[in-house]
Amino acid sequence: MPTITEIAMGRIVRHILAVVVGLFAGSLVNMGLIQLGAGLVPPPAGADVGTIEGLQAALPLFEPRHFLFPFLAHALGTLAGAIGATLLAPGRSAGPAWAVGVLFLCAGIANVFLLPGPLWFDVLDLVCAYLPMAWLGQRMVRGRAARVVRTEAA
Repeated sequence: MPTITEIAMGRIVRHILAVVVGLFAGSLVNMGLIQLGAGLVPPPAGADVGTIEGLQAALPLFEPRHFLFPFLAHALGTLAGAIGATLLAPGRSAGPAWAVGVLFLCAGIANVFLLPGPLWFDVLDLVCAYLPMAWLGQRMVRGRAARVVRTEAA
Protein backbone atom coordinates (compact mmCIF):
# COMPACT_ATOMS: atom_id res chain seq x y z
CA MET A 1 0.00 0.00 0.00
CA PRO A 2 1.47 3.42 -0.95
CA THR A 3 2.30 5.87 1.79
CA ILE A 4 0.84 9.36 2.02
CA THR A 5 4.21 10.76 0.88
CA GLU A 6 4.20 8.55 -2.22
CA ILE A 7 0.65 9.59 -3.05
CA ALA A 8 1.52 13.28 -2.61
CA MET A 9 4.63 12.93 -4.77
CA GLY A 10 2.56 11.22 -7.47
CA ARG A 11 0.12 14.15 -7.48
CA ILE A 12 2.98 16.66 -7.65
CA VAL A 13 4.54 14.82 -10.59
CA ARG A 14 1.16 14.70 -12.36
CA HIS A 15 0.70 18.46 -11.80
CA ILE A 16 4.16 19.18 -13.20
CA LEU A 17 3.50 16.97 -16.21
CA ALA A 18 0.16 18.72 -16.76
CA VAL A 19 1.94 22.09 -16.83
CA VAL A 20 4.65 20.84 -19.21
CA VAL A 21 2.08 19.33 -21.59
CA GLY A 22 -0.01 22.50 -21.35
CA LEU A 23 2.99 24.65 -22.23
CA PHE A 24 3.83 22.40 -25.16
CA ALA A 25 0.24 22.38 -26.49
CA GLY A 26 -0.10 26.13 -26.03
CA SER A 27 3.19 26.76 -27.80
CA LEU A 28 2.09 24.64 -30.76
CA VAL A 29 -1.15 26.61 -31.09
CA ASN A 30 0.76 29.89 -30.68
CA MET A 31 3.30 29.10 -33.38
CA GLY A 32 0.65 27.72 -35.72
CA LEU A 33 -1.34 30.94 -35.50
CA ILE A 34 1.77 33.09 -35.95
CA GLN A 35 2.62 31.12 -39.11
CA LEU A 36 -0.97 31.35 -40.37
CA GLY A 37 -1.07 35.08 -39.68
CA ALA A 38 2.17 35.67 -41.57
CA GLY A 39 0.58 34.10 -44.64
CA LEU A 40 -2.78 35.87 -44.33
CA VAL A 41 -1.53 39.33 -43.30
CA PRO A 42 1.78 39.95 -45.06
CA PRO A 43 4.22 42.38 -43.43
CA PRO A 44 4.55 45.91 -44.80
CA ALA A 45 6.52 46.27 -48.02
CA GLY A 46 10.26 46.26 -47.41
CA ALA A 47 9.97 44.94 -43.83
CA ASP A 48 12.46 42.25 -42.87
CA VAL A 49 10.67 40.08 -40.31
CA GLY A 50 13.10 37.17 -40.59
CA THR A 51 15.28 38.38 -37.72
CA ILE A 52 14.62 39.98 -34.35
CA GLU A 53 16.52 43.10 -35.40
CA GLY A 54 14.56 43.35 -38.65
CA LEU A 55 11.27 42.90 -36.81
CA GLN A 56 12.22 45.54 -34.25
CA ALA A 57 13.00 47.97 -37.07
CA ALA A 58 9.78 47.14 -38.94
CA LEU A 59 7.36 47.42 -35.98
CA PRO A 60 6.71 51.16 -36.51
CA LEU A 61 5.44 50.28 -40.03
CA PHE A 62 2.88 47.78 -38.73
CA GLU A 63 -0.82 48.62 -38.85
CA PRO A 64 -3.42 47.36 -36.33
CA ARG A 65 -4.25 44.43 -38.64
CA HIS A 66 -0.69 43.16 -38.23
CA PHE A 67 -1.30 42.69 -34.50
CA LEU A 68 -4.46 40.55 -34.83
CA PHE A 69 -2.72 37.20 -35.22
CA PRO A 70 -0.09 37.81 -32.53
CA PHE A 71 -2.90 38.60 -30.10
CA LEU A 72 -4.90 35.55 -31.18
CA ALA A 73 -1.77 33.39 -30.94
CA HIS A 74 -1.10 34.55 -27.39
CA ALA A 75 -4.72 34.25 -26.24
CA LEU A 76 -5.62 30.97 -27.96
CA GLY A 77 -2.24 29.43 -27.18
CA THR A 78 -2.77 30.16 -23.50
CA LEU A 79 -6.35 28.88 -23.71
CA ALA A 80 -5.24 25.61 -25.34
CA GLY A 81 -2.45 25.19 -22.81
CA ALA A 82 -4.80 25.78 -19.88
CA ILE A 83 -7.33 23.31 -21.28
CA GLY A 84 -4.63 20.67 -21.77
CA ALA A 85 -3.17 21.24 -18.31
CA THR A 86 -6.58 21.06 -16.63
CA LEU A 87 -7.51 17.88 -18.48
CA LEU A 88 -4.33 16.19 -17.20
CA ALA A 89 -4.39 17.62 -13.67
CA PRO A 90 -5.46 15.34 -10.83
CA GLY A 91 -9.06 16.17 -9.96
CA ARG A 92 -9.12 18.73 -12.78
CA SER A 93 -7.51 21.17 -10.34
CA ALA A 94 -6.97 24.76 -11.45
CA GLY A 95 -3.31 25.05 -10.42
CA PRO A 96 -1.74 23.78 -13.64
CA ALA A 97 -3.95 26.03 -15.79
CA TRP A 98 -2.93 29.05 -13.73
CA ALA A 99 0.72 28.01 -13.93
CA VAL A 100 0.45 27.88 -17.73
CA GLY A 101 -1.20 31.31 -17.75
CA VAL A 102 1.47 32.84 -15.51
CA LEU A 103 4.32 31.33 -17.52
CA PHE A 104 2.84 32.57 -20.80
CA LEU A 105 2.30 35.98 -19.16
CA CYS A 106 6.00 36.06 -18.20
CA ALA A 107 6.87 35.28 -21.82
CA GLY A 108 4.49 38.06 -22.93
CA ILE A 109 6.20 40.54 -20.61
CA ALA A 110 9.59 39.51 -21.99
CA ASN A 111 8.18 39.95 -25.50
CA VAL A 112 7.10 43.52 -24.68
CA PHE A 113 10.69 44.36 -23.75
CA LEU A 114 12.16 42.49 -26.72
CA LEU A 115 9.68 43.72 -29.34
CA PRO A 116 7.94 46.81 -28.00
CA GLY A 117 4.77 47.33 -30.00
CA PRO A 118 2.28 50.13 -29.71
CA LEU A 119 1.14 50.77 -26.14
CA TRP A 120 -2.48 49.84 -26.93
CA PHE A 121 -1.38 46.40 -28.14
CA ASP A 122 1.01 45.73 -25.26
CA VAL A 123 -1.69 46.61 -22.70
CA LEU A 124 -4.40 44.62 -24.49
CA ASP A 125 -2.11 41.63 -24.87
CA LEU A 126 -0.85 41.56 -21.28
CA VAL A 127 -4.25 42.22 -19.71
CA CYS A 128 -6.49 40.05 -21.90
CA ALA A 129 -4.46 37.28 -23.52
CA TYR A 130 -2.95 35.36 -20.63
CA LEU A 131 -4.58 35.13 -17.21
CA PRO A 132 -8.16 35.54 -18.46
CA MET A 133 -7.58 32.76 -21.00
CA ALA A 134 -6.05 30.50 -18.33
CA TRP A 135 -9.15 31.09 -16.18
CA LEU A 136 -11.47 30.45 -19.13
CA GLY A 137 -9.66 27.27 -20.18
CA GLN A 138 -9.85 25.74 -16.74
CA ARG A 139 -13.48 26.80 -16.32
CA MET A 140 -14.40 25.25 -19.68
CA VAL A 141 -12.96 21.89 -18.65
CA ARG A 142 -14.34 21.97 -15.11
CA GLY A 143 -17.76 23.16 -16.34
CA ARG A 144 -17.89 20.34 -18.88
CA ALA A 145 -16.89 17.80 -16.23
CA ALA A 146 -19.63 19.05 -13.90
CA ARG A 147 -22.24 18.76 -16.67
CA VAL A 148 -21.12 15.19 -17.42
CA VAL A 149 -21.40 14.23 -13.74
CA ARG A 150 -24.89 15.77 -13.48
CA THR A 151 -26.02 14.00 -16.66
CA GLU A 152 -24.70 10.65 -15.46
CA ALA A 153 -26.38 11.09 -12.07
CA ALA A 154 -29.78 11.74 -13.66
